[in-house]
Amino acid sequence: MNREITHAAAPARPFSVQLSSTRRGARLARLLTERQLADWGVPSEAALHVVAELAANAVLYGRVPGRDFRLTLRLDGDGVLRVEVTDARGDRIPRLPDPVDARAESGRGLLLVAAYAERWGVDRAPGPGKTVWAELVPGRGRP
Repeated sequence: MNREITHAAAPARPFSVQLSSTRRGARLARLLTERQLADWGVPSEAALHVVAELAANAVLYGRVPGRDFRLTLRLDGDGVLRVEVTDARGDRIPRLPDPVDARAESGRGLLLVAAYAERWGVDRAPGPGKTVWAELVPGRGRP
């Protein structure tokens, strides 16, 4: 008797890495995300924008000298990618800014995250830090 056993696609293991709270660390977060998503066979364009913004914010607004930030990527069985960036500044909670002047050189990062993500938010991290997270479905037709 031939029995065929099928298994649902198992979710990928979480990918997590600690990076220096520097511009170089933020760039590395984006490059490592690109590689990890390629290994998982997941489209990466929207996720790369989200990671770039969250990592840049961790470096600019969440930096404490001598403390790193952590990037975590989780892909669940339904194809939802959760991006988490944890930094050491739990006292600086990000929020969507008031309307940004079109000529302003900054202030659009979280607007981009909100545009690409299905949802996003902030959780307190162990110790004095926070985790800013975003969930998106790679390949879905968002900006």
